[in-house]
Amino acid sequence: MKVLLFGASGMVGKAVLRECLLDARVNEVLAVGRGASGSTRPKLRDLVLRDLFRIAEHADELTGYDACFFCLGMTEAEYTHLTYELTLAIANVLAARNPNMTFIYVSGAGTDTSEKGRSMWARVKGKTENALLQLPFKAAFMLRPGAIQPQHGVRSKTRQYQLFYDVAGWLLPLMKRLFPGLVTNSEQMGIAMIELASHGGAKRILETRDINQIQRS
Repeated sequence: MKVLLFGASGMVGKAVLRECLLDARVNEVLAVGRGASGSTRPKLRDLVLRDLFRIAEHADELTGYDACFFCLGMTEAEYTHLTYELTLAIANVLAARNPNMTFIYVSGAGTDTSEKGRSMWARVKGKTENALLQLPFKAAFMLRPGAIQPQHGVRSKTRQYQLFYDVAGWLLPLMKRLFPGLVTNSEQMGIAMIELASHGGAKRILETRDINQIQRS
């Protein structure tokens, strides 16, 4: 399986990249982002684009892939512009070039697909999910994790989040056992993406509990 990975330098993206590099079913990974992934492995290649809105200029390099794992992060100031507009700009190029691709988008718990709720971020995420599910991919899955426990040395690029993990991260494994509908971990996110890309799934929108139930085959 050939995989495109957006956001490989972020917490979730690093975890997904680790699982891809370990999984024998994945034979090639192209990490696309505003910076390099920071990893060097034979089956990994970086495509660094300072302006991801110019993704269409690189369409030839993005052709022939089986799956896209979209884990791109952003600051609050960039939220609406990048969450919806950039995601769709990239997804439209990929859909045109890779009709047999499975597109997997990391959304978030509480996403509002009615696009009418009070929460700005939930409306924008919901609008993005709705648009992605209309594109002509072979399949598209929206992952809505709640709290994510980082594993295997993965760290968050968001200072406040990493401070929480440093101080109280030891609570997350316990919370995951007690509240499997609220907490997942970075390894499970990677496993879920690869399994969905390999075998599909009955649900197109997966909440935290759904993500945690996916097992490595």
